[in-house]
Order: sequence, then C-alpha cells, then structure tokens
Amino acid sequence: MPGVHIVTDSACDLTDELVQAHHIGVVPLTIRFGEEEFEDRVQLSPEAFWERCAGKGALPETAAPSPGSFINAFQAAADAGAEGVLCLTISSGVSGTYASALTAADSFSALPVRVVDTRSLTMGQGLLVIAAAEDAEAGVGLDELVAVTESRIPRTRVYGVLGGLEHLQRGGRIGGAQALLGSLLNIKPVIQVKDGEVAEESKQRTRNRALTYLATKVGDDAPVERLAVADGACDDIEDVLIRLKAIPSNHPMVAVQLGPVVGAHTGPNTVGVCYLLADHSDQVAG
Repeated sequence: MPGVHIVTDSACDLTDELVQAHHIGVVPLTIRFGEEEFEDRVQLSPEAFWERCAGKGALPETAAPSPGSFINAFQAAADAGAEGVLCLTISSGVSGTYASALTAADSFSALPVRVVDTRSLTMGQGLLVIAAAEDAEAGVGLDELVAVTESRIPRTRVYGVLGGLEHLQRGGRIGGAQALLGSLLNIKPVIQVKDGEVAEESKQRTRNRALTYLATKVGDDAPVERLAVADGACDDIEDVLIRLKAIPSNHPMVAVQLGPVVGAHTGPNTVGVCYLLADHSDQVAG
C-alpha cells in the first residue's frame, strides 16, 4: 500500500480491530513477571495480563523494544510499498522506547522515517495514532503528518483514577506521581500526564467522587475532537462509560482495555480517560 505508513508501540492500547482497520504497525514492549518474559499483545493479551495481576506472584515490569524491533516494522512498511513512515511512540518521560525508535530510524535507509515523541501514553497516544493514520489514508504527506501530529500533542489530555498504589509505588517510573505516596490512606488520586510524565492532578475522598470529577473535567472541555476510555480491569467501567457517553465529541468514543505497559505501573481497577481538545486554530475572532 503506497503513501505514508504509521508505526507505533504497544503502549498505545489500540485494539487489534483498530490496528487492522488503519493498517498500523505495532512494535511490542516486553512485560516481565519475575523470570517470565512476554511480548506485549503478541504473547500476552490484556485479558491474560489482568488475570495474572489478580494473583499473588511477582508484580509486572516493562522494558522498551530493541531498535531491531523497530527496524523490522519499518522494513515491513517498505515491503508493503510505503513511501515513508511516521513512528509515534510512548512518552520519552516514562520509557526508553522513543530513544530506541530514533536509533532504528537513524540506521534505516530503505525509505524516509520520522519519529515523534507523543509525550503521552495509553489512548492519549492511541488517539494521536488514529488521527495520523486517517490523515495518511487521505493522502497527507510525511512532513505535513509530522507537523499536524505535533500540533495535536499539546491538545492531548490523559487522566486516570487508580484502584490502589502498590504498583505505582513499586514500579518506579511514574515521575511526579511518586509524591502521592505516604499520605493517601483514604484518598483516591486523580492522575494526569503532564509534560510527558505522570503526576498528581487532584485528590478525591472517594472513588465515586473521583469518577464524577473526571467526567466533569472532560465535560468542561467539550465538545472534544476525540475521546477514549481505557479499562484496567475496573469493576465499575459501565458506570464510567455512562458518565462519558453524553459528552459531545467530533468522533465516536473509543473504549479499549488498558494494556500491560501502563497497567503494570498502575495496577487493577484503573480507568483512563483520554481526549483531544478541539482545534480552534482556524477560527477567526469575532
């Protein structure tokens, strides 16, 4: 297939159906449970991941893909007739994946490759990937794809409500959110992706209040361009979806499972709400 092909990594949490529909190449991160190692979404599905998290074994850890894994994805695009590749990665603030993709792009000469750090994760990253894929399908060239994606990144919002703090505490990679620890016995934190890292957004007294706060926050930004929900083995995901389904969005809301890459650090009963703010750059002040 000619045109620009989109490559991303498995932290985007896109479903297999979305990946196939938009012809997206996905490079898996690695998930480790003790001595056991799995390729995300290749050898370990989100369902199997959450089942393992419900047990009493070692907490999961994650590792970035090798440059060779990205080179394989770039070569697959070249073999399929691509004119170029846009690679969108999880935030460099929480993973070495972006650096690995850059190393691969620098050594790959079969076709032009541009790598963009989304400064996001889960469906914040996923929505940027979908938008870029739709633009590529419409014939947008590589340089313009890079520019329009970079313009969307500051409009990307990722918020989450955690089920607990054990994974966050032991994971060690989730930036400013470490400041939450030690003072949250009866607090339900709302976290956000800010400047490419995960940090505290607010403290709520109950989960119900946290979810209400989250839905209100998204509603205050409506109408949004795109909206997605990531379900990390939540008992109350239907309640979350009901709260959000009435929020105006230019595209249908996308519901996915929170995958192992982010789930390894947040733990079960985490819900992520991700969206792109509407673009008002083309509006002329009255």
